[in-house]
Amino acid sequence: MALSFLDRSHTVAPAGWSRWLIPPAALSVHLAIGQAYAWSVFKSPLQDALGLSGTQSALPFQLGIVMLGLSAAFGGTLVERNGPRWAMFVSATCFSSGFLISALGVALSQFWVVVLGYGLVGGVGLGIGYISPVSTLIKWFPDRPGMATGIAIMGFGGGALIASPWSRQMLDSFGTDTGGIATAFLVHGIVYAVFMSLGVLLIRVPADGWRPKGWTPPKPDGNSMITRANVSARNAIRTPQFWLLWVILCFNVTAGIGILEKADPMIRAFFEDTSAPVSVAAASGFVALLSLTNMLGRFVWSSTSDLVGRKNIYRLYLGAGALMYLVIALTTNSSKLVFVLCALVILSFYGGGFATIPAYLKDLFGTYQVGAIHGRLLTAWSTAGVLGPLIVNAIADSQGEAGKSGPDLYSTSLYVMIGLLVVGFLANELVRPVHPRFHEPAGEPGRATAGKDA
Repeated sequence: MALSFLDRSHTVAPAGWSRWLIPPAALSVHLAIGQAYAWSVFKSPLQDALGLSGTQSALPFQLGIVMLGLSAAFGGTLVERNGPRWAMFVSATCFSSGFLISALGVALSQFWVVVLGYGLVGGVGLGIGYISPVSTLIKWFPDRPGMATGIAIMGFGGGALIASPWSRQMLDSFGTDTGGIATAFLVHGIVYAVFMSLGVLLIRVPADGWRPKGWTPPKPDGNSMITRANVSARNAIRTPQFWLLWVILCFNVTAGIGILEKADPMIRAFFEDTSAPVSVAAASGFVALLSLTNMLGRFVWSSTSDLVGRKNIYRLYLGAGALMYLVIALTTNSSKLVFVLCALVILSFYGGGFATIPAYLKDLFGTYQVGAIHGRLLTAWSTAGVLGPLIVNAIADSQGEAGKSGPDLYSTSLYVMIGLLVVGFLANELVRPVHPRFHEPAGEPGRATAGKDA
């Protein structure tokens, strides 16, 4: 059967297969699904064409992020069982179909169909696609797991840098009425289906017993955070380590998304009453710079974690992140340079936190079901995606109603973020090696295979 091509047994790499083909395969998926960060390009055109409010036009994106977390959590075990090629195929099918369904919805002026397509169906593609290459990359790069996952997850952060200007160009060419938007969605669905298929074709898993040339696993160290054992996804969620990492990821993301979601209005509000207010064009440039830093931080910091260790790098994310927020809170609008530099550092930590967490999970729980464990942990992202904007927007609205303006709109939010990062920092300090009672038995087939592949 044609679909047998997707079976895990048909994805085992032949002798001599280059592991450096795996990151491009992962990037083909992550660069595509990273389009989610460019949804704002369609917000205003949809509002005008379908008569929507700003809240309504955000629904497809919001549902997509919720479905990302849910599908990653509930589909993680299926991804591990069926393999990365199956997962990438499902992701490409759902993500592309989401655009095609949305195109139909816009053409018929039925917004609920757009929500169903992009948010529900496309959101499943987001979640399955996000976790699809994680465990495979870790098995191909046991010597540099942070770098490997950082390359792929960098693609998710950078997808919007490609999708945003591309989508704007299509809307300029096709128009911003229902016909033009529907055509743009249709082109997105077709192009992304082809692009993501490259990953489906390229992806391979290493053969049993494969190891990088010249690399030997490090010897067990009683003080090391890195385990040689393996923990199943079912057992992982019973450990305190999993929930400590859940708190760490949730609060690190909340702090980053708090700036990212309000970056444009925040920088303009901060400096509106100064002698040099920020223009709309400059604010847009600031947002683009944040996106670039978010993307680069995913690769740079996760690669650095291979050298300094995962616990140490999260000390940097959380401790220095809190310090950056404190500097912004204390300096307010006295220096644009200080504000911008601090925001860029925070967003680099935001991206780095996403990219480093799979390697942290691998260190603690082994490679056996790390993709499924990662999927369950991504519910922290779904929570943070609601929590971060809610904190910043609600406080800014209440401060505005009280007659405050400028930096005063956000000062309370800044201190809330500092508090969350401090809690995350303390949670990271509590992380210890997983107790042996949660380890898979030495004779467990899945464990033995995972250990050889790594």
